[in-house]
Amino acid sequence: MKRIKNAIQIVAFIGIFLLLLVPVSYMVRTNGDVKDRFSGFYAEKKDTLDIVMIGSSPVFPYYIAPKLWGETGIAMYPLSSNVQRPAAMKYLVEEAEKTQSPSLYIFEMRMFTIEDEGLSDNMAYTRGVTDNMRYSRQRVRTIQALVPEDDEEGRLSYYLDIMKYHTNWKMLALPSEWANMTYHKANPLKGYMFKDEVGPQPMPDCGRAKGETRAIPPEQEAYLRDLLEFLRQSGKEALFIVSPYGESLEEQQMFNYMDQIVDSYGYAFFNMNDHYEEIGIIFEEDFADYGSHTNAIGAEKCTDYLRDYLQEHYDFADRRGEEAYRSWDRAYELWKTQMEQARETIRGRIERGEYAEIVEEQWE
Repeated sequence: MKRIKNAIQIVAFIGIFLLLLVPVSYMVRTNGDVKDRFSGFYAEKKDTLDIVMIGSSPVFPYYIAPKLWGETGIAMYPLSSNVQRPAAMKYLVEEAEKTQSPSLYIFEMRMFTIEDEGLSDNMAYTRGVTDNMRYSRQRVRTIQALVPEDDEEGRLSYYLDIMKYHTNWKMLALPSEWANMTYHKANPLKGYMFKDEVGPQPMPDCGRAKGETRAIPPEQEAYLRDLLEFLRQSGKEALFIVSPYGESLEEQQMFNYMDQIVDSYGYAFFNMNDHYEEIGIIFEEDFADYGSHTNAIGAEKCTDYLRDYLQEHYDFADRRGEEAYRSWDRAYELWKTQMEQARETIRGRIERGEYAEIVEEQWE
């Protein structure tokens, strides 16, 4: 009897330990906009998103989900992280499908121009995805796809990311992190992030590479073709875009190359760098960091242009007024209020010539 009692106590202890381990792991993950964006995605009501946008940092400061909602009734959410590896895209679609059934996936393609070796060497670019997913079998599959078996740190620290963040106990004192116990915390701006800095640069001389192509890194082409085949077999509608930025001639040639591949699978490729005038983008005023990411005013213009493209090429229902979308109405009102201050700040900085500090790594 004593042995049975001891066994029951051990099993109970292990069960309680595991029940506590998961929420504590979520809470001690380093806080920030990526964590808030992913937990906000999980907080969205089931099957309410029309569009899920996947990609790196050109996603969340460029496209204003609350504005798109307020003007069209289209619910779009960015499932994005800094320097997101293209290898993660397919797995993020599968993760999104667990709770959502969007009519359209949008993929931002800038990262496909960079060799994956340079990205996989920095664990932060992988952890930006894996450490912001909820614990599940799908998360395990994602880690297995992104982390080599012989990784120095070992897959174990990815599976149990509390091994990396175990010193972050101060997070347990933050009320905001207690809301992350289940990694299910509403995002007030639906994943959008304001930038009110100004970093000017001359408009790039694009359009020089019409018809010219340059191959992308072979591993990125393999990831792209795998993603396209997966989407086609799954019957998912998708749009591939390049957000406006300081595009080089070589990058433009690589985007032309991607366009041909995407088109061969029957999907649309939309390089917004070919439409600076139509967008109304002003490189001397509308960027936060010297041509890499838009500020809030540039984001308005990019969102408007994407909105017009979506309405021209797709048929989305206007869901404004539906009870399930009250949080989107609040997000729109919050964005309008904060946008007034952002415009004032940006214009003041332009008038004073107060420009953002130049940083070496613009892809973050």
